Amino acid sequence: MAQKIHTDKAPAAIGPYSQALTTGNLVFTSGQIPLDPATGLMVGTEITAQAEQVMKNLEAVLTAAGSGLDKIVKTTCFLADMADFAAFNEIYGRYITSAPARSCVAVNALPKGALVEVEVIAELA
Repeated sequence: MAQKIHTDKAPAAIGPYSQALTTGNLVFTSGQIPLDPATGLMVGTEITAQAEQVMKNLEAVLTAAGSGLDKIVKTTCFLADMADFAAFNEIYGRYITSAPARSCVAVNALPKGALVEVEVIAELA
């Protein structure tokens, strides 16, 4: 049976979903956008600051689940503008070094006007 994961070190869900679920030996995170968990406000107005916050939020959720960035097996990345691809990769590569499988797509819009959203599947420690 799936177990819901919640941590105050990442933004609360802004809809009817969980920050993450664990089942078997895997954790599935919901997409993280660059919200400050303490204030609920968007961090930064450009891709690098927003990508940094997204990675910190993912790390917090994975830690709460008993996993970590080094345990990621698949990422799905959503960018509001594919022109931000290189700058996003710079930040992404500093946090996620295990080279998991990945999809990265441009989308028309993201929640709260975010420039980036990332969801992951990771193994439990």
